[in-house]
Amino acid sequence: MAVAASAQEGLRRYRMYVGGEWSDAAYTAKPWALIPRGGAEDAGRAVEAAHKAFTGGEWPRLHASARGALLRRLGDLIAENAERLADLEVSDNGKLISEMAAQLRYVPQWYYYFGGLADKVEGSVIPIDKPAFNYTKHEPLGVVALITPWNSPLLLLSFKLAPALAAGNTVVIKPSEFTSASTLALMELVEQAGFPKGVVNVITGFGAEVGQPLVEHPKVRKVAFTGSSATGARVYETAARDIKRVSLELGGKSPNIVFDDCRIEDAVKGAVSGIFAATGQTCIAGSRLLVQESLHDEFVDKLVSFASTAKMGNPKAAETQVGPVTNLPQYEKVLSYLDIAKGEGVETVLGGGKASRPECGEGWFVEPTVFTGVDNSMRIAQEEVLPASTTRCASPRRRSSAPCSP
Repeated sequence: MAVAASAQEGLRRYRMYVGGEWSDAAYTAKPWALIPRGGAEDAGRAVEAAHKAFTGGEWPRLHASARGALLRRLGDLIAENAERLADLEVSDNGKLISEMAAQLRYVPQWYYYFGGLADKVEGSVIPIDKPAFNYTKHEPLGVVALITPWNSPLLLLSFKLAPALAAGNTVVIKPSEFTSASTLALMELVEQAGFPKGVVNVITGFGAEVGQPLVEHPKVRKVAFTGSSATGARVYETAARDIKRVSLELGGKSPNIVFDDCRIEDAVKGAVSGIFAATGQTCIAGSRLLVQESLHDEFVDKLVSFASTAKMGNPKAAETQVGPVTNLPQYEKVLSYLDIAKGEGVETVLGGGKASRPECGEGWFVEPTVFTGVDNSMRIAQEEVLPASTTRCASPRRRSSAPCSP
């Protein structure tokens, strides 16, 4: 794997022996890998390599069907290595193995689809009233910068990478500084699939040191970004200076709307799975609950009762239902928003702070939290808390219909 060598390289790794089985310790929030900290020079080298691969060599001469075959081969390799990649994802971001394994089983389909689409992107002949032959032709843009987040690294990368390559572009990937390992591991499979050198590149490091120079580089013709609305706005502004094309996938404040004709047990389970299973760490997390007044009290009682049974702990254990927050800055952000909400006058009916359960060890765990009495003017109703182990119920006497916001 293309990561910096560890000082402990070569040491034998032992495991604990409990109940007749070898096992790892509970989640500890300790470092487990070393990732290179790149800079502007590295961003420049990667863009130049991608530009060279786009303008010369094997890649621009490949027929679209051949590009599609490479993508399908990459999909096969991901499928063969799905278990290993899912394990890396969990080590990187602490999300549940059940979620990450399911994602990695799905990811190959993205490469199969766009592999099949690669040679079916066709132009058209347009009739005109002049003695001329008028037609359209689709051509790749060139170098595309792919900037991905920490919550589902390979899934969200694949949403960008597969279509970019199918169209004939070359790419430079900048993964989150918190979750770079699985993206680097994917490059081993890119090599095995047979992609020409320079077509797919990865640079790692912090946003200001690597991401910004990448977006600013004059040879980057498009930027695809997933992350916060605030950062997305800066990416958009920077890219606009060179009239670069931009695709943004930003945050949200997704509501669950519950009416009194629902099957209440199913609605409760849906609300819990929509927020707590991923520890709130998705841009479509069901972070707000808008409940019909006549059902409110019964729904909240059942919600609290069900959510309070959630099993927290090691995200690699199959029985774990709530894992840790991915990184320390986000963990501190979540806790600060819990304090803000309490200061705004919400009623805490479940959780509301850091988890102190023995099974959580030293990890960054937050108790599943439910607030009621939330007014739409409150920050907890307006602002995305990502990641978070929180959901909110609107008061039966108040309305809450907050729009998406940073």
